[in-house]
Amino acid sequence: MRQPSKRLENLSAAIFSEMAARKREVAKKRTVYDLSIGSPDQEPDQKLLETLIQAVQRPGAFGYALSEGTADFRAEVARWYQYRFDVELAPDGEVHSLMGSQDGLAHFALAWTDPGDIVLVPDPGYPIYEGSVHLAGAVPYRMPLREENDFLPKLADIPEDVANRAKFMILNYPNNPVSAVATISFFEEVVAFAKRHDIIVVHDLAYSEMAFDGYKPPSFLQAPGAKDVGIEFNSFSKSFNMAGCRIAYVVGNAEIIKPLAVVKSNVDYGVFLPVQQMAIEALKQDRESGGQNTVGPIYQERRDVLLSALANAGWVIPLPKATMFVWAPVPQGWTSREFAFALLEKAGVVVIPGSAFGEEGEGYVRIALVQTPKVLLQAAAAIAESGVLLQRGV
Repeated sequence: MRQPSKRLENLSAAIFSEMAARKREVAKKRTVYDLSIGSPDQEPDQKLLETLIQAVQRPGAFGYALSEGTADFRAEVARWYQYRFDVELAPDGEVHSLMGSQDGLAHFALAWTDPGDIVLVPDPGYPIYEGSVHLAGAVPYRMPLREENDFLPKLADIPEDVANRAKFMILNYPNNPVSAVATISFFEEVVAFAKRHDIIVVHDLAYSEMAFDGYKPPSFLQAPGAKDVGIEFNSFSKSFNMAGCRIAYVVGNAEIIKPLAVVKSNVDYGVFLPVQQMAIEALKQDRESGGQNTVGPIYQERRDVLLSALANAGWVIPLPKATMFVWAPVPQGWTSREFAFALLEKAGVVVIPGSAFGEEGEGYVRIALVQTPKVLLQAAAAIAESGVLLQRGV
């Protein structure tokens, strides 16, 4: 009998598929509020749509695009990084376009590891972090992210022999799924650690513009010496409601980016040219408005509405500073899976159990703020009325 690659055994799509199947069954008998997947429900700004329409109509729009992105795209990314983070980038070499940051992360592991190499990954973490390592045949070493350490990895706890053998480390702040944030001082510690052990740092900054209460997430590259050891991924999916466009970029150390570029040039071409033009307009518009077009206020309102309603129902959840997610402690007496399934069956609310993101995710569920405030209030009311919060000792 034909058997697929054993690499697939280590990929974690099972719980997402299971939740989707259960959701379809529950939806046959009651209203379902889907707060599971972090897919933006908003449309791109009208000016961006107009830019895309105009770009599609230009001669040559449907030709192949260079893997690294157009010169205009790379130059605009560099300008935006200077504006947003005061980080200087060379458009040639230190900026490279991607078909989504998930795409880039998967290709990066292929570019930089051989079978048996060690990669430091966060636990809990977005599934592609560990998944990319398994696909490359490398070995993930999980760095626990725990509440008592502000969901930052304790670098001192990584065994010396592991650190010395590790090829790279993946970080993600603001973080998915735990919604934690990091400081420049933490990134300075990371730079020192990376230099001491000759480790590449890979930072995923996909939620850089999705922050609340005046908070501005920093770039890893703002830390002194960061460009010596690392790179950073960023995306248009969340910040500009362009998830389906599949455009992102990687910036930082040119020598670290080069092997990734080689892999990409062998498996795909560049991003559709009109989409690159749309992305250029998004960054330009953000710069010229002084950040007034950020999606942050939309998700801040949703965070406040949902968590206030849940607190009134007896489920008190810490307010995140950023991302489109809420990392919610599971009430006493439940496992993450049990509680997520109970919310779906009894309240019609779909969330993802924290254990789907790693062993350290047990005890939490991830709630995505991907519905309007009105719908979030309805979801909170359904949870309160279901009685789930009154069970198992709550």
